[in-house]
Formats: sequence, C-alpha cells, structure tokens
Amino acid sequence: MLERDFFQGPACQVAPLLIGKKLVRSYNGQRLAGIITETEAYQGTEDQACHARVGKTKRNQVMFGEAGHAYVYFTYGMHWMLNIVTDKVDTPAAVLIRAIFPIEGLEAMSQNRPTSAFTKSWLNGPAKLTQALRLDGTINGYDLCSTEKELYLEDGVEVPAQALRLSPRIGLGSTPEPWLSKLWRWELDWNIASTIINQKTGF
Repeated sequence: MLERDFFQGPACQVAPLLIGKKLVRSYNGQRLAGIITETEAYQGTEDQACHARVGKTKRNQVMFGEAGHAYVYFTYGMHWMLNIVTDKVDTPAAVLIRAIFPIEGLEAMSQNRPTSAFTKSWLNGPAKLTQALRLDGTINGYDLCSTEKELYLEDGVEVPAQALRLSPRIGLGSTPEPWLSKLWRWELDWNIASTIINQKTGF
C-alpha cells in the first residue's frame, strides 16, 4: 500500500507518478483492481478548471484536507468521479483517475459494468471505472492510507518515460487560458501500455 508521503506533492507532480500504480478496491470480500493508465491534475484556487477556484465549499472541502484521501463527486446528474487529494493541508489539489487497465476481479467488474466488458474501451473513462469498482459518494473522504483497506493503491508496473503522453485536460468547457491548454493530463500510450502490463502481470 502506498504511504501518505507519496501523495503530498503538488497534483501535477503526483499525477504522472500514479500512472502504472495499482488501484485496489475491496468489495464484498473480493479484490477488484486495475493499473492506472490516465490521470489529470487540478491544483489550487488559482486553477480555473479546479473545483477549489470558488473557495472551500461543502462539495469540495475534502480537497483542502490531508493528502491521500479520496475526493469523489457526482457530475452530469449520473456519474461519480474518483480523485485523490494531494499536496499540503489547506492547499486544495487533487488528481482525477481517468482510466484503468483491469487485472483482478474481472468477472465481478463485468457484472458491475457489463457494457463493453473485456474490450479495450471497457474502463477507459472516469465514470466507467467508478461503476466497475462500485465507487460512489460513500467513498468521499475515505483515507486511501487507512489500514481498513477498502480502497488503496499498490505498486504496479514501472512505466518508461517514452510511454507517457501529455495533453490538455478534457471537458473543461469555457475554462479560460492558460488553464484550458495546460498539459496536465497524462496517459499511457495504449500499444506500449498493453505490452508492459501483459509482460509484468500476465494479463
């Protein structure tokens, strides 16, 4: 399990380090897990794409707390999004987990999210992975460094620098520059990623 200090840097520092880590969900006594393949960073009240831009609210207060906690919010009236709080207390920052490569508990995840099960696009979106892992608002504020181990991260696979692609964050709407174009999205090149994961995990 990753320790607290792993999460205590700025979001744009932690986000690329999360690529290749294993996200683990313990649900009904079973491990559901996947390798993180895509992340986005949101940093501080100055970041106009970040929920913290409006200051502390009931919705975003978890972002202002201790690093290593889950910030889970509801969006578009239908989807849950999993973020991991980073940086120092009172410095609101979080990393959105946008995609995982499922490697454990596939049958259970396919029941949770039967659409496109076992295909390339199965869990390549933030709402897709929360559905497969049965994550919702009850997880908001959960300590990923807790010994209860309901949701946590482990070391996964080593990712070479050439396997990472940088791009602007997705779905920011009318967010002004320079925030709209900041290269704060990290993604594993799929061809390289699948090869690395298959070699390291046998999947």
